[in-house]
Amino acid sequence: MSMKPIETIRGLLLDIDGTLLVNDEPVPGGAGLISSLREARIPFRVTTNTTRRPRAATAVVLQRAGFDITAEEILAPAILAGLRILRSGRTRAGLLVPPEVRADLSGIVEDESHPDWLVVGDIGKGFTWERLNAAFRWLLDGASLLALHKNRYWHSGAEEGLVLDAGAFVAALEYSAGVTAEVVGKPSVAFFELALAELGLPAPQVLVVGDDVETDIAGGAAAGCRTALVRTGRFTGDPGELSTHRPDLIVDSVSDLVLPLG
Repeated sequence: MSMKPIETIRGLLLDIDGTLLVNDEPVPGGAGLISSLREARIPFRVTTNTTRRPRAATAVVLQRAGFDITAEEILAPAILAGLRILRSGRTRAGLLVPPEVRADLSGIVEDESHPDWLVVGDIGKGFTWERLNAAFRWLLDGASLLALHKNRYWHSGAEEGLVLDAGAFVAALEYSAGVTAEVVGKPSVAFFELALAELGLPAPQVLVVGDDVETDIAGGAAAGCRTALVRTGRFTGDPGELSTHRPDLIVDSVSDLVLPLG
């Protein structure tokens, strides 16, 4: 496919899983890219839809893998969800999120009686009938459904392989309660707008780099950003995957990105 020039890029948004890390192991050249960005004073943030751990824990994983990245440079859905709830003035929420992720929801009042919000992340085997039915009743009682993301599945490693992600259960709750979830993770425009605000750059000057055609490429493009797709994660190289969302650039891995970009 023909590639568009990216000479006007002034900042980067880098996906984590499948882009910088694969099964929590570093992609070769990824740590060097981060060092190059710092040396060139190119602003960046790293992004994730992970809801199984808080961003502080994600920072530890990245640091152990050799990346010079702080927790404050990580953008995760729970951070945006917390802002959304606090700004609404309605701070009571039923939380279907791992206990650790509550650290990213500071100021939110957990309420399982009459919550204003139902926040859904990935709780894995915690998605029992009892838990989902309680959440269904909260929605019938007027709670607003806030999905940290709607990923269909994820790769849990060699032991289990592909497993259901939170999106499957968000869809079930939407269908049963007759509601539509507000999604705060990728590919929502709100997620990328938060990232752009942190970079302090207009969308056309930011390159979104990721391995997922739907969440990274489509999401970044919808926000007005340029996009680069890597082959180290979800993207298999099948042209059919690009039938609706075409990136500005395709590279084998983040190590193939050439700096300075513009």
